[in-house]
Amino acid sequence: MKPGDLLLITRAASVQFIRPIRCRLIRIDDRPTYDGWVWLDVYQLDARDRAVARRSIFVQRAGVRPGEPARQPSQRPTARPRACTTGRNRIPPGS
Repeated sequence: MKPGDLLLITRAASVQFIRPIRCRLIRIDDRPTYDGWVWLDVYQLDARDRAVARRSIFVQRAGVRPGEPARQPSQRPTARPRACTTGRNRIPPGS
């Protein structure tokens, strides 16, 4: 883990995370903790990877998972194809 990494924090990291959160790591705190546990300063992210809260969380290092970037909405075409107005490609009625 290094600053800037996307992380997924679930119950595997700590029982307090009933609902998983996605976050971006700010820093790993160097204060002493129990073996295998760590304090992380993170930005909690919304569905579009925007920071919605800054948090300090106490988690088991082994339970922290790499996160995936948010899915970007599919882009709609900006222009529609123009209809043929020459009549060359028209299907005659009754065909």
